[in-house]
Amino acid sequence: MEFPVLTLLGLLPIIGAVVLCLPLKGAARPVGMAFAVATLLVGVWVTVLFVGGADLSQSAPWIKPIGATWSLGLDGMGLSMIMMTAVLTPVVLLAEWRTGEAARGRWTPQAFFALVLFLEGLSIFVFAATDVLLFYLFFEATLIPMYFLIGGYGGPKRAAAALKFLLYSLFGGLIMLAAVVGVWVVSGESGNPTFVLADLSKLVIDGPVGQWLFIGFMVAFAVKAPMVPVHTWLPDATEQATPGTSILLVGVLDKIGTFGMIRFCIGLFPEASAWATPVMVVLALISIIYGALAAIGAKDILRLIAYTSISHFGFMVLGIFAFTTQSLSGAMFYMLNHGFSTAALFLAAGFMISRRGSRLVADFGGVQKVAPVLAGVFLVSGLSGLALPGMSSFVSEFMVLAGTWSRAPWVAGVAALGMVLSAVYILSLYQKTMTGPPTEAASTHFTRDLTAVERFVMVPVIGVLLVFGFFPQPIVHLVEPVATASMQAAEQSDPAPQVEGVK
Repeated sequence: MEFPVLTLLGLLPIIGAVVLCLPLKGAARPVGMAFAVATLLVGVWVTVLFVGGADLSQSAPWIKPIGATWSLGLDGMGLSMIMMTAVLTPVVLLAEWRTGEAARGRWTPQAFFALVLFLEGLSIFVFAATDVLLFYLFFEATLIPMYFLIGGYGGPKRAAAALKFLLYSLFGGLIMLAAVVGVWVVSGESGNPTFVLADLSKLVIDGPVGQWLFIGFMVAFAVKAPMVPVHTWLPDATEQATPGTSILLVGVLDKIGTFGMIRFCIGLFPEASAWATPVMVVLALISIIYGALAAIGAKDILRLIAYTSISHFGFMVLGIFAFTTQSLSGAMFYMLNHGFSTAALFLAAGFMISRRGSRLVADFGGVQKVAPVLAGVFLVSGLSGLALPGMSSFVSEFMVLAGTWSRAPWVAGVAALGMVLSAVYILSLYQKTMTGPPTEAASTHFTRDLTAVERFVMVPVIGVLLVFGFFPQPIVHLVEPVATASMQAAEQSDPAPQVEGVK
């Protein structure tokens, strides 16, 4: 397609962020929302074109001396991540409509909207970039608006949390920069120095060189994912950030980690990916169990949700490195589902916290008696987090476990403990905060149930979880070709079915 629709899709929210730097006074928030909705509509157009078979890729010379190009492209995984970003952004803006009204200096609602739109545009370019250097630059650029969203609008310890997030991310990014340079050097030895992913994937980068370059990319993606033991920045960040910021951090930015593992680690270093599989599987299992146990013991609601995400990212990584078509498809579907299920949890928790004025689990109790709609929304959001059948998260989690079982039954068995533990932390949280007689605090602070705007905010998030829970095939059909291509790149094949009594 000659029209650069992917460039337009990424630039539109960035242009919106620039416009919001102008003195718009009372019109700032409607203007910001208009750009977010326009981006969503362009995203729908892109989806229609992609499903219709249009070639949306584009490439133009950028830095000729080093072979860097402005190359964008789309596959099913990238499209699902871009559309998730496009849907969640207006949801976050509406949910955080009043954020910054008690402005601390420059941290006004207008600045919040500008930062969110800037982050949206950079994220879209990350998921569309097919030039490794271009990907890296947008990968690092996303840190800027997120740092200010946490540090400008977060809780009392926001500065420390934002700095910890930045330092961990920069550490991973600098290691990846060395690997990006290494890949370029390897391509130059073949006579064609390039950063274009399609050209790099044709090279055979194996042996110690491939392993070291794989590690360089993987460290950055493991920090972003986040995986144990480089996960400690996430609970601190979500504890201090606003619920909307946490949605963008955990639901969108952290997916760059698992996205990169599939697109770059497997795509460029298939031999090294197979070499690292035992370690990655063990780390995934540790993340699943540790995250679930930490969530059970958490006393802060936002911190609890962060630990559940560490456990869920363990499932995604396990699905990637189980190396079956089913587990890989499940991991990509999981990336989409987790974005919406986590968004639902953070939104419901945010509504609770804004009323009570506290994030501590112990400060709630009996909320369902005084705010039944809020309690119902929180329950549905929690059930999506524990992968209840009928929710789309169940489909993706089942695909990951079933695909893993065909490769290594004992690994799937250990991972299944995470499902049991998820029921413990979700139902325990609901019981402690929602059931029983209303506490004095609940009666005092929960004088109103969800407002019309708050209910409207929850509709698209829960709607996606329910629709794809009963009709998952469109998403599975979208990501399955990417899983098949990844299996071929890694020279892996699905295990033959074992039928007892048949040789």
